Amino acid sequence: MAYGSLYGMAPQDIVLCFLLAAFLYSSFGQAMPKSEVQPEFLALLENHTVIQGRDVSFTCVVNHLQSYKVAWMKSDSKAILAIHTHMVAQNPRLSVTHNGHNTWKLHVTNVQPNDSGTYMCQVNTDPMRSQTGHMKVVIPPDIVDLDGSADLTAEENSDLRLRCRATGTPQPVITWKREDGRNITLRTEHSVQRVKSYEGEELRLTGILRQEMGSYLCIASNGVPPTVSKRYYVNVRFKPLIKVPNQLVAAPVDSDVVLHCYVESWPKALNTWYRNNGFKLLSDEKHDLTETPLSDYAYQLNLTIRRLNRDDFGSYTCAAENLLGKAEGTIRLQELHLIRTTSEPARHHTEFININRYNPTKPKGKLYFEWGDGSLSKNRGKMGHTSSVLRRNSSNALMDDTVKKSKASSYPAPAPAPAHFAPTQQNVRNSVTSLRRHSRLNRVGLMLAFLVIVIYSS
Repeated sequence: MAYGSLYGMAPQDIVLCFLLAAFLYSSFGQAMPKSEVQPEFLALLENHTVIQGRDVSFTCVVNHLQSYKVAWMKSDSKAILAIHTHMVAQNPRLSVTHNGHNTWKLHVTNVQPNDSGTYMCQVNTDPMRSQTGHMKVVIPPDIVDLDGSADLTAEENSDLRLRCRATGTPQPVITWKREDGRNITLRTEHSVQRVKSYEGEELRLTGILRQEMGSYLCIASNGVPPTVSKRYYVNVRFKPLIKVPNQLVAAPVDSDVVLHCYVESWPKALNTWYRNNGFKLLSDEKHDLTETPLSDYAYQLNLTIRRLNRDDFGSYTCAAENLLGKAEGTIRLQELHLIRTTSEPARHHTEFININRYNPTKPKGKLYFEWGDGSLSKNRGKMGHTSSVLRRNSSNALMDDTVKKSKASSYPAPAPAPAHFAPTQQNVRNSVTSLRRHSRLNRVGLMLAFLVIVIYSS
């Protein structure tokens, strides 16, 4: 009956029942809402120091994002760069990526100085949640060309200024050094200071000397690799200077000899060798002219004379000339008379001593030497040794007739003097005594031979 009465209800009553049911369900049928979990950052946004031209990226990790969105901003300019994965900034070097879970990345390629600043990753909660990271763009040093040419020239005893400037971030420090490792000379009115390095954009060389000629390095560094440098070459102009190590050189006939001149000059001088008669020497079979560099401004001139003969003895002049002046040096080459004191078959060189021929007209009781010009001297000053050792056997050397006869006699030759040392007085006295004895024996022999001839003829 009740079932039937339900279907027998008026339509108005049925609508009222549905409205009442809906109200009751909305009021008592729903469960109580749970408290909402807020988004949270799992890691701090990193800071970056990056070299210009490199690539870098910021990483933002957010949990429980739900329906909220992640946005990227540049804090110092308040510019919105991206929202979620959509780029807002019109910069082709910027991009964002999302791994589909909880990680967002902002990428910056080919970093430039204006990219430096603070970057923010934020979530649009109420209140807003965010974290920041800083990017610092550094630039390697670069040297600015101020003087144009890297070759600088100054007169000796004048002043010279070297300038070097560099750009970079941070600001580079300029250091000066000499390329060969020698000290830099800093002169003031009251002092002279020598240092291995000098710091500053400008290096002043006061009263510069030829010894300060060479390469100087400007080195710029700011802690960002690579360190760069620029090479400046300093030239010091001065007129030629010639030094002759041995002004008197003696050598035997048929040997080779080398004469030396030491030259300092810049610009490099035109160098020439002359004979005492003004004849200019050139490289040929007889002469060899060479130069040996010693430094940026110094070198040695070498004149080799082969197979000496008597016409080669005399004066030789080395001359050097540049735009600032001329210098000359003279070397006297004399004949050296040598006497062989030993001849052992097993040895490949011969030892010699210098003594004068026995001459009763010469003063006695003193030690004399005879030179190629026939003059006598106890001490003719410093005599330079020839630069080359005798290259030929002593059989070609001139020997005194008396000494040749003494060599054939039964008396032993005097003891040899040490090589390259002047004969001692005792050795010379023994040699002279031996010569006198040989001379007396020769005269006795001639007298006996004369008597035999007279007796035989009668």
